Amino acid sequence: MTQTAPISLPDVADGLERERATESRNRLVISLLLVSAFVVILNETIMGVALPRLMEDLGITATAGQWLTTAFMLTMAVVIPITGFLLQRFHTRPVFIAAMSLFSTGTLLAAVSPGFELLLVGRVVQASGTAIMMPLLMTTVMTLVPPASRGRTMGNISIVISVAPAIGPTISGIILSVLDWRWMFILVLPIAVGSLLLGMARIKNVTTPRRTHFDVLSVVLSAFGFGGLVYGLSNLGEASEGAGAVAGFAPLAVGVIALVIFALRQVALQRRDSALLDLRTFTTRTFSFAILMLTISMMALFGTLILLPIYMQTVLGLDPLSTGLLLLPGGLLMGLLAPFVGRAYDRFGPTGLLMTGSSIVSLAFWFMTMLDERSPFWWLLVAHIGLSLGLALLFTPLFTSALGSLRPSLYSHGSAVVGTVQQVAAAAGTALFVTVMSAQAATLTAGGSSELSATAGGIHMAFVIGAIISLFAIPAAFFIRRTDDQNAPEGMPVH
Repeated sequence: MTQTAPISLPDVADGLERERATESRNRLVISLLLVSAFVVILNETIMGVALPRLMEDLGITATAGQWLTTAFMLTMAVVIPITGFLLQRFHTRPVFIAAMSLFSTGTLLAAVSPGFELLLVGRVVQASGTAIMMPLLMTTVMTLVPPASRGRTMGNISIVISVAPAIGPTISGIILSVLDWRWMFILVLPIAVGSLLLGMARIKNVTTPRRTHFDVLSVVLSAFGFGGLVYGLSNLGEASEGAGAVAGFAPLAVGVIALVIFALRQVALQRRDSALLDLRTFTTRTFSFAILMLTISMMALFGTLILLPIYMQTVLGLDPLSTGLLLLPGGLLMGLLAPFVGRAYDRFGPTGLLMTGSSIVSLAFWFMTMLDERSPFWWLLVAHIGLSLGLALLFTPLFTSALGSLRPSLYSHGSAVVGTVQQVAAAAGTALFVTVMSAQAATLTAGGSSELSATAGGIHMAFVIGAIISLFAIPAAFFIRRTDDQNAPEGMPVH
């Protein structure tokens, strides 16, 4: 018989010390990524309350102004697929430095911009950094955190993804009440630079890079596909007949065709594990239904975040500060609930949370369809708090279930797919809601309604469309189950 050498107490102590050091390093990395992600995601919706002020100061239309938000999200949708390659090819630290450097540069450009054009460029550069940060955060968490406690960690990520955009209007409202709109970026710049410098000094590499193929054609196709969809939706608000209709529908057609070719290209490339965005993630039922619900949820969140400030300031006559303060309770509610939702997920799984959350979101939308030019403030507050409650119950279970259903080799691609769909849905929701509002308002104005009544009618119609869309999320919740990827064979997806 062979005898095993006894394990000495110093060896055990050294092992425990190394384990504690690794856990401490992992917590530090995740904490730095969470703080940095909160800063960059905050800027996604900071322009919402500022839109009426920007329309006046820069002499632009509402459709042009909403591109300051839509272009941000569209850029993220185009760049995020590339992050699947970046996260496989490079270490954590250089990817983080690239993300925060881009974001800081874009913030500086926006802060010094004299007009709309440079401001739009700054937003695009900001978005390029933001696009890298979110998949980096999600992939790192999936790699470092064991499945049994992911719900709690994903709850913290939900704070970043849902609360940061939700309180963006409040922060911008406070700033606009006393300062010029450029201060929205001037005040963020030192925080962004501080996060960059702290990350350069403290963040460690926690992933193992490997060589992988970078397909330029896939990047071009994704840009035309996602760009065509959102640009077409945005143009439909101004398209009426003849050339206007062509201007609206032609980009949509280009986008759909480009995305079909993009998908076929990825299917061909993934046979040799060189796809830019590996679509084998969709062979998992849980992942597919989670993506469907995430799409509907992001359309609801971002469509509402751009419509409500317009409604409150244009129809109800509120100032930016009052607008931001009315939206604050909902944002704070999402932040307060996220950790509890994460713990509930770890204990009970996603199905009950998702069924309850999707039902509350739909009820909130139907409640908002009753808003008009004479609605009291408390009615609006109740509707927004209800929507925030429903979304708080959705985000953590969706992110955790979607990524947890994949095998580890697909984490980076799953994170990229989640991020891409999230931003395309947000951009499409923003464009769709503004398009419906503009088209209905124009119809009512042509019929003799006052500008105030026409705007209220346009917003009502946009919320009706949102309420109808929200109904599709409810049955999807029944198909999402908790999975444990620890027991999944590397070659098989988890269902």
